[in-house]
Amino acid sequence: MSAPSFPPLFSGHPVEGQIDPFEKACVEAVKGCDAGLVVYNLGADTLRGAIVFAPDVPLKDAMAMLPVCGVGFQNALGALGPPEVAVHLDWDGGIRVNGASCGRFRVAASESDPDAEPAWLVVGLELPLWPENDAPGETPDKTALYAEGCADVEPGALLESWVKHTLVGINRWSDDGVGPLHQEWRGLAHGIGEDIERGGTSGTYLGVDERFGLLIRDAETTHLIPLTDLLEED
Repeated sequence: MSAPSFPPLFSGHPVEGQIDPFEKACVEAVKGCDAGLVVYNLGADTLRGAIVFAPDVPLKDAMAMLPVCGVGFQNALGALGPPEVAVHLDWDGGIRVNGASCGRFRVAASESDPDAEPAWLVVGLELPLWPENDAPGETPDKTALYAEGCADVEPGALLESWVKHTLVGINRWSDDGVGPLHQEWRGLAHGIGEDIERGGTSGTYLGVDERFGLLIRDAETTHLIPLTDLLEED
């Protein structure tokens, strides 16, 4: 299998074994690597990858890279997988394939202050290819890519496609603002209108604000949980 090919300004950095591409990408970002570094691990059971970004906007706006990557993944799998496979996105980075949990996105940045401009921001993808056990019926709320009719989707090709579609999303976000991204992401959002609990706040999931902050309505008021709450410590 040949190494994945990425668009101009993106460069691949493969890792193997137990090395976590997300953690490795954060380390490289701290060292001052160029934006566009794609660290990836094409394991037998799991596809993991991470992209290093260098936003030139405040963190509260740069966090849009998380939904950009989510929409990019849906577009990528839509291009490679069977047309009947449905991909939806949880607000907190979770991925759902045909309604069941199937991997997640993670995000970290050099800053935690929403108004500060981060030197770097990393979004990571973790996608199970095969079920964890031989009895998937025991965990109907969890699935894996190849259990959902996508056995012909080659991990390297999916990684390539994810990066390419994410680049398209970045360019559209840069040129047209957050509006088109907001509209497309909302069409993929899982659970709007249903009950949700996050950080001790529970109520009805109303959707998101203009910066993709989570809106939860309880009996008394509407709560806003900013997307920056999902940042992991590097």
